[in-house]
Amino acid sequence: MPYDSSLDKEIFGKSVENEMGRLSVKVMSYNSGANKLQISRERRGQEDDFKFAKLGRMTKEEVESILPLIQEAQSQM
Repeated sequence: MPYDSSLDKEIFGKSVENEMGRLSVKVMSYNSGANKLQISRERRGQEDDFKFAKLGRMTKEEVESILPLIQEAQSQM
């Protein structure tokens, strides 16, 4: 069964921005299933727009900036 975006529900979502881009923390539920944590990175483009990027490794500063968001998201799971 292919992915159907209409079945994806955002329970919680917050982001933090820095000079390089944005990190987002979300709690998502697909097809009324279990709530799951999603962390994503978006890089700022030349035209000040955001484009999805692989999360990969995070700096200590990035971890410190989203840790409160993760803790807040945990209460929604």
